[in-house]
Amino acid sequence: MKLERVFDILPRQLERHPRTDCLAAKTGKEWRRLSTEEVADSVNRFSLGLLELGIANGDKVALAADNSIEWVLADLALQQIGAVSVPLYPTMTLDDARYILTHAEVKLAFVGNAALQRKLHEALGKFSCPIYGLSQIEGCPSWTEILAQAKPERQAELERRRDAIQPDDVYTIIYTSGTTGRSKGVMLSHRNVLSTVVATAEFTRLPHGECRALSFLPLSHIFERAGVFYYMYSSAGVYFSSVECLSSALADIRPHTFSAVPRVLEKVHDKLVGKAREFSGFKRRLYLWAVERAERFDPNARHSPLEAAKHALADKLVYRKWRAAMGGELKWINVGSAALQPRLARLFWACGVSVAEGYGMTESAPVISANPFNARDTRIGSVGLPLPGVEVRLADDGEILVRGDNVMLGYYKEPGLTAEALNNGWLHTGDIGVLEHGYLRITDRKKEMFKTSNGKYIAPQALENKLKESAFIDQIMVVGDGQKYAAALIVPLFEKLKEWCAEHGIAYTTDSEMSSHPKIVELIDREIKRFNRYFGNWEHIKKFTLIDKPWCVDAGELAPTLKLRRKVIAERCRAMIENLYAPA
Repeated sequence: MKLERVFDILPRQLERHPRTDCLAAKTGKEWRRLSTEEVADSVNRFSLGLLELGIANGDKVALAADNSIEWVLADLALQQIGAVSVPLYPTMTLDDARYILTHAEVKLAFVGNAALQRKLHEALGKFSCPIYGLSQIEGCPSWTEILAQAKPERQAELERRRDAIQPDDVYTIIYTSGTTGRSKGVMLSHRNVLSTVVATAEFTRLPHGECRALSFLPLSHIFERAGVFYYMYSSAGVYFSSVECLSSALADIRPHTFSAVPRVLEKVHDKLVGKAREFSGFKRRLYLWAVERAERFDPNARHSPLEAAKHALADKLVYRKWRAAMGGELKWINVGSAALQPRLARLFWACGVSVAEGYGMTESAPVISANPFNARDTRIGSVGLPLPGVEVRLADDGEILVRGDNVMLGYYKEPGLTAEALNNGWLHTGDIGVLEHGYLRITDRKKEMFKTSNGKYIAPQALENKLKESAFIDQIMVVGDGQKYAAALIVPLFEKLKEWCAEHGIAYTTDSEMSSHPKIVELIDREIKRFNRYFGNWEHIKKFTLIDKPWCVDAGELAPTLKLRRKVIAERCRAMIENLYAPA
């Protein structure tokens, strides 16, 4: 069948590779699995029920919930009748919810739990709309009540509504969290998202009908949402979980693939490497030898017989246990949203899991470029090659420009901002990059570059990405706008510090106390000096201060995509920054 709209993916799977586990999620201790036929039937009944509620073509409907089968059913049901979904992050603030619900003029909302119901109810205020639960919530009508209203005699009307939807119709409006300023509503069409799904499938060549995929990143972001449709297009079973339950989900599901942000891989890496503490003597030295080899592994290299033998030994003794800890069948991981430390990518490649780092943004639905899953063509440290059908070029100032079917329709109710972002069909990403033999590498955000009092420009992201290659640095924000030199706020990787302290006979007390311990400060200072040599003298980090707890989304210091909210951090750490530039 011809694919023109996102919802066409489901009947395609039903026709070509129907599954018994099209969508699955854990209920209590058991996994609930819906077949492709059951999903299709539920979606159609859901659409019919929405017709009874009077939801019309173009009506905006909010989705505020954690990942679940019901989230996807609602998404597909809304698509079929031409309603426009407006996803909200479960971690959104009350102010953000109030702005989005009002700006989008939502007619209906779905929530995943009681806390979100209360938040949306308060955010709506006098502007009321029906709220339904995607789970059982006391005092809140359930989505199943909508299914119960479905009238089979309106099936012909549903089919007419479905057939009338065009590829360039608005499918969803996603409000970008942004690192500064008010969120903008990105309008994505069926063509936008479907082009990403098909291009990604062609690029990665996930075996059709043979895989189980784990989904735990928020569906409210287009990265995971398009990813789920990519799995469905590839006829992979989609299993929903959460980051908190990742270890048990890996053991239960034994997935072949999933998408992740770098922070997730960092946690997996820390857990694997942290097992060294369980060993002593020769066994510990052997384990650390294998870790060191993995973090230096080059998937592009041709290994000598001796190196191949060493790798085989490390694999037999250590790496195969890592694979078992990740379910035993994991083969492919897509990584996006932020820069991935090269040592992490190398470690996963070393143990036989292909890690493909990519790049994109909500406005490009979302993928622009990605690394292939084969070792020969991947380039660690880059964000890969443009996807099929996506054009990339660099402006005179190095800004990355993108053109293709994946580029958004525009910003909802913002023609001025749309004209600024889209010029002759080219999307201005705001990111600075370089092309090296066709591979794209991101060097900074255009608006985040700053100038020192010496008149030198500094690209903070380039420094931050390099310094995060240190095993002891978890998060970092480079500062120095208008100052004589660059300085940094640094969150250490505390788990690694604990190991280092144990090896050097230093009693570890609390994260807060260790952040000011002279030996720890000396260690981070050595790390900074080690990495400074990769940059010009004017870019060197001259001073730093250590932060005793990680920045997080809930505190507003990170966007939901885990990018630094620099203005928020700078304001909260104003005294620390001022102290970095205080006269000696």
